[in-house]
Amino acid sequence: MIEAQPIAHADTLRRTVTDDESRAASRHWWDLDADDYQDEHGAFLGDVDFVWCPEGLREADARLLGDVRGQRVLELGCGAASAARWLEGQGADVVAMDLSAGMLRHAQQAANRAGVRVPLVQADALALPFATSAFDVVCTAFGAVPFVADSAAVMREVARVLRPGGRWVFSITHPMRWIFLDEPGEEGLRAIHPYFDRRPYVEQDDAGVPTYVEQHRTLGDRIRELVAAGFVLTDLIEPEWPDGHDQIWGQWSPLRGRLFPGTAIFVSYLP
Repeated sequence: MIEAQPIAHADTLRRTVTDDESRAASRHWWDLDADDYQDEHGAFLGDVDFVWCPEGLREADARLLGDVRGQRVLELGCGAASAARWLEGQGADVVAMDLSAGMLRHAQQAANRAGVRVPLVQADALALPFATSAFDVVCTAFGAVPFVADSAAVMREVARVLRPGGRWVFSITHPMRWIFLDEPGEEGLRAIHPYFDRRPYVEQDDAGVPTYVEQHRTLGDRIRELVAAGFVLTDLIEPEWPDGHDQIWGQWSPLRGRLFPGTAIFVSYLP
């Protein structure tokens, strides 16, 4: 699932939040936004397809997960689970997991339309309800990782449920994007935020309760999280904006995409 970001302006609120605040905000936001999200992005993502990012890189072409036939696969932050259903069609034994009941409702509806069903689990990425060494592959397209304050703990949980030799592949907003205003047009070419300001982007209600939280880490931070959890990083992919792709997705656009990366995909394995 690729997550859409709210449009952030120069007065974007940056402040520290707890894991509990992040969890509550994410569940509430995606439950409320699930219908609008699918209306806006469902056609791009498809009912049975694995799209890594708004640049349109597909697993069918990239093969970042390798041959998944006969592999036990967990998709974190699955949203409507189109990627999980695509993986099932490739011969994988897949479980799709998300924190949001609203997104899982869309996963069930899409499964009914496509006639392709995978087990759906509502759970928290910080406490995966699976046995140790249960999976050969764990993956997510913009799910879970950016929405957890202690993302290093997510890496450790993924390492726990992976078998030795298992792959962990995830895509996130490229950390470089946090320097700029979150706009698809020329306004979004202005660099105003320090790259090293690791406070998350936060939207909150009138009482100061966070309603949307997205975390920022540098590229080095993400690599250190992976290494500390025991992973070996084998590739870091920054998809280029393809010719002929004119669709705007939030702050992703042809204008910005041709100048600097919008997505980072980390490919790793557990020795």
